[in-house]
Amino acid sequence: MAIMSTLLTSLLILSLFSHGMSLSSNYYSKTCPNVESLIRKAVRDAATTDKKVPAALLRMHFHDCFIRGCDASVLLDSKGNNKAEKDGPPNVSLHAFYVIDNAKKAVESACPGIVSCADILALAARDSVVLSGGPSWDVPKGRKDGRTSKASETIQLPAPTFNISQLQQSFAQRGLSLNDLVALSGGHTLGFSHCSSFRNRIHNFNSTTGVDPSLQPSFAASLQSICPAKNNAKNAGVPMDPSSTSFDNTYYKLIFQQKALFSSDKALLDSPKTKNLAANFASSEDAFTKAFINSMIKMSSITGGQEIRKDCKVVN
Repeated sequence: MAIMSTLLTSLLILSLFSHGMSLSSNYYSKTCPNVESLIRKAVRDAATTDKKVPAALLRMHFHDCFIRGCDASVLLDSKGNNKAEKDGPPNVSLHAFYVIDNAKKAVESACPGIVSCADILALAARDSVVLSGGPSWDVPKGRKDGRTSKASETIQLPAPTFNISQLQQSFAQRGLSLNDLVALSGGHTLGFSHCSSFRNRIHNFNSTTGVDPSLQPSFAASLQSICPAKNNAKNAGVPMDPSSTSFDNTYYKLIFQQKALFSSDKALLDSPKTKNLAANFASSEDAFTKAFINSMIKMSSITGGQEIRKDCKVVN
């Protein structure tokens, strides 16, 4: 019965997604030729005053695509009795929505009613990687914006506590492979993590030990000093890696040094295939960036929307 329930859930999730057949890199070449430069300027302007913006926009794009496809449903505000995705537990720490709003205003001024919020978010995520010293790529465009956003559906997002089989299932339900799982995990090279995302590894790990034995001891001790057991300071946390504003392959090196923050990061070592991929990316930044580009294009091409929103926060 449990297997049947899991299968039905998987089929339901898959039915919500389609890998965008109508997307193309020159989708706006005639209708809004300056769209990419307008979005790039909005992202660059924001990142100049807040270095956390690129990581925030990349994470926002991931969280959008994993719920109902890349349809900008993560941008919608809660309304009336409906609690939207952005107010679901995994998303309350998302920020920099104003950057997408600024980009949308600029694009609407140049070519009203043409460019979706979903495309703006996908392009902003790419620009965030580039601004952080990472690679660039042609983003397929032509997504539509979704009309549905439910906080309850954010339970579908892969959690930092996931093991390798949970991660594999989550990605497979969206048509993403183990290669995609390892490559997209490299996005953790950017940004900041709150204590709540890795507290399970440094306090009351199991019945016999307080700390995850797979964590490097001095690293675990430093995390405990920042995130003590009885301190639930809302904003306490640590950078994802020592170069958390630079897009590089440091994340993979940290996994093998037992200094990765999340259980889901360490989980990449628990399968021969994912471990080999992580080792390859740790030793070759070029191999990582090529795989990351391919997987980003694949993930960002999961579509599911219906309209072109005039305002990214509300349906038309």
